[in-house]
Amino acid sequence: MLLTNKVAIITGSARGIGKGIACVLAREGAQVVISDMDRPTGEATAAELDKAGYPARFIACNIAHRQQVIDLFEQTEAQLGPVDILVNNAGINRDAMLHKLTESDWDVVIDVNLKGTFFCMQQAAVRMRERGRGRIVNIASASWLGNVGQSNYAASKAGVVGLTKTACRELARKGITVNAICPGFIDTDMTRAVPEKVWDLMIGKIPAGYAGGLPMSGNVSRFWPRTARATSMVKSSMSAAAWCCKEEK
Repeated sequence: MLLTNKVAIITGSARGIGKGIACVLAREGAQVVISDMDRPTGEATAAELDKAGYPARFIACNIAHRQQVIDLFEQTEAQLGPVDILVNNAGINRDAMLHKLTESDWDVVIDVNLKGTFFCMQQAAVRMRERGRGRIVNIASASWLGNVGQSNYAASKAGVVGLTKTACRELARKGITVNAICPGFIDTDMTRAVPEKVWDLMIGKIPAGYAGGLPMSGNVSRFWPRTARATSMVKSSMSAAAWCCKEEK
């Protein structure tokens, strides 16, 4: 297990992609912190990992609020030690066509997906720079290239990609890698909530004819914390899915 005793924070990990990533990192030996706004589900996820023999803790956090992010890192350090790995997975959507999108729906998506990611990266960077090592993995989205009805979501994820590339250039000399994964259409509670016609439309765009599964995203995420060199790479949904499918066969 290559991540033995490494401390990893995974935001938005009560369920979905975040939970899948947390499970994979825990199996690699990391001490994982399940962080989410959904306390009951987050605590259940941490308990599930503990029961399976993988140490996990739950710390509630709304990453859109800077002080809560500071508290998340301070509590993690007090309980487990310095943070070695940060996975920025927390994100929301409020889909609407551009001419119908409200200011409040624009603001909340940008606040969580982009500003929240910035808050978490900033806290990680301050601490990792002092130690001369660290791994930051941002979960962006293939939607950063643009997607009908998702101008707010696409803008937020495009911002995450730009933030990732910039942070890599700033932190590489300090031994800190910063990477982004851009999943395509993944079968999660959030995507299951879209209208059936939208689901069918998205599936129709995928050559394989089905949505990606949680094991795919989880397996891709475990690669970056194990890399030794400071690099920046944005994985496209198609190449990431192909890489995982090979591993799962």
